[in-house]
Amino acid sequence: MPISTSDAAGHDPTSFKARLLDRARVEGFTAAGICRPDAIPDAASRLEAFVAQGRHGQMAWMAERMVWRGNPAALWPEARSVLMLAESYTPDGDPLAVLQRRDLAAISVYARGKDYHDLVKKRLKRLGRWMIAEAGQGCEIKVFVDTAPVMEKPLAEAAGLGWQGKHTNLVSRQTGNWMFLGAIFTTLDLAPDTAERDHCGRCRACLDICPTKAFPAPYQLDARRCISYLTIEHRGPVDEALRPALGNRIYGCDDCLAVCPWNKFAVTAHEAGYADRVGSPPLAELAALDDAGFRARFSGSPIKRIGWPRFLRNVLYAIGNSGDRALATVAAAHLAAEDEAVADAAQWALRRLTD
Repeated sequence: MPISTSDAAGHDPTSFKARLLDRARVEGFTAAGICRPDAIPDAASRLEAFVAQGRHGQMAWMAERMVWRGNPAALWPEARSVLMLAESYTPDGDPLAVLQRRDLAAISVYARGKDYHDLVKKRLKRLGRWMIAEAGQGCEIKVFVDTAPVMEKPLAEAAGLGWQGKHTNLVSRQTGNWMFLGAIFTTLDLAPDTAERDHCGRCRACLDICPTKAFPAPYQLDARRCISYLTIEHRGPVDEALRPALGNRIYGCDDCLAVCPWNKFAVTAHEAGYADRVGSPPLAELAALDDAGFRARFSGSPIKRIGWPRFLRNVLYAIGNSGDRALATVAAAHLAAEDEAVADAAQWALRRLTD
């Protein structure tokens, strides 16, 4: 979203940057830093290799706009600086505890509150308006949060916010790895910060805990095996060999994030919108929802984005993994589902519970 102004106001770049970073924290961001649009020269080749190996799965959008995604300078040639921002959504308790309750749904922490896209973008726009008002003529900006072809994690590393850990997510020594990222591209020429270096050391906790072995090697992810991808992005039936490893995870997966030792420094989430309003509902209760009930229950939540059929497919996989024979009748109720993936999931769950 481009924003510009014709108001003239002279500013000293050094003092402006200091005030900008302070303002970012006033707006509620946990961390902020500056990098150049060309600060991630290796990103393009890494992305090309990822796509060439097919590890992006059904996420065709990653391949379709690789030029922009791999080269932020090409996305908006007029941009001189990128302001990267992080916002914490640290959970109150252990997100892995629910995995022991197979009759309940395990939902990724980030999806238990309001949709972060909306919350982060509003904050980015407020900060962007402040930048324009303070910098005056010549300041133009564009804000991005997750949905645009921007590689936020490499840019955040270049801006000093953290480093991409062995699980490929951003990790910070100050805030752990429970972070949402946003970016403001600007025509202002601001001094870049020092890139963060890797502090993973010999730790393999995130790699070893992955239920589906989605990491072919440290710092590499095969999305086709990632539970977050399988439950959110993947359309149609999930490979039967992977279904048992889904457990009761019906939307996303927090395993690799939850075990990171750097979370001992995690910052408490201060955005009220991230508070858990979904919880861990009984699987039987979720399987009873129809399309209207699903939309009503998850209104304003990122969960709503995957649609009812895919959500129900995931719930049925979890029912099949529950080991609770009493849920067989719940699965049987969907054997004649119009959606083929749902009907297939119901058949699979019923076999698992009755064989």
